[in-house]
Amino acid sequence: SFVAPGALAGALLLVLVPWVWQVASERTEKIRLEERAEVAARVHDSVLQTLALVQRHANDPPRVTALARRQERELRRWLYGSGYGSATTLGDALADAAADVEEAHGVRIEVASAGDAPLDEPLSQLVLAAREALTNAAKHSRADEISVYADVGPAAVSVFVRDRGVGFTHDDVGADRRGLSESIEARMTRAGGHATITSAPGEGTEVELTIPREET
Repeated sequence: SFVAPGALAGALLLVLVPWVWQVASERTEKIRLEERAEVAARVHDSVLQTLALVQRHANDPPRVTALARRQERELRRWLYGSGYGSATTLGDALADAAADVEEAHGVRIEVASAGDAPLDEPLSQLVLAAREALTNAAKHSRADEISVYADVGPAAVSVFVRDRGVGFTHDDVGADRRGLSESIEARMTRAGGHATITSAPGEGTEVELTIPREET
């Protein structure tokens, strides 16, 4: 039997419109969840850690004032800036991140690199993950020095954060500590990369952060 084109088109619309609506709704929900996860990671990275430092140095007003000013700069940079602070390259952004952690925690950080790259959104997320790895090392490793090494290649950018401190196992990390799971591993996944964390008690820790890039 003959089916009129109008009837066929109507039937297709009845099938396609709900499907398109469902796909669009799922995509919107995924974006909303990713944005919420990023906000939670940033709050953990900056605000919660600064509040912990303020508590620790409550009897040192100049130190508390310096921490508050640094936190204000960070929040303004995040809310109103582009990229990581005023940095326009990966190398400058890593140097800024290292300086932030040195200032907050009083630990020495050595930064080295092989190559450099313009700072885009995936690399900004890489820097934020590296900053969290530096902060974790400064707070927990008991090492005198932390090293950061960036390797910029045609197919990928990798950053290594290493310390020779006390080390740990993943089982040692409490469920309430979101630095490894959210601010490093999940952040790198959202940015299209991955994080590999290698550590053992007494053997220090290495965090490898990698973002693939298009060959130019």
